[in-house]
Amino acid sequence: QVQLVESGGGLARPGGSLRLSCAASGNRFSINAMGWYRQVPTKEREMVALITNGGSAVYADSAKGRFTISRDFTENTVDLQLNSLKPEDTAVYYCYAIQFDMDYWGHGTLVTVSS
Repeated sequence: QVQLVESGGGLARPGGSLRLSCAASGNRFSINAMGWYRQVPTKEREMVALITNGGSAVYADSAKGRFTISRDFTENTVDLQLNSLKPEDTAVYYCYAIQFDMDYWGHGTLVTVSS
């Protein structure tokens, strides 16, 4: 079992920045990849960014050039730097990890982008 705890959400103005952090605890070994998804009430959860054990990162088109994912393999944390935020980035952001064939999710942290 892996437990994921997010932090760092909140309110930002359009064009502003936020940094999300996620720490994995429990059986943290052999986590294959970690990343971030987001969801708004009217839509399905969507991938924002993922990073593999090899350090390769994948971004959603909406995140490219604005968001940066990073991972500390020693501490088993994954961060998401959100820059140039837009109102449409408003969502609950969920930390994600995959270990063998099991998916794990955090409880989510709310990001609100509004003037």
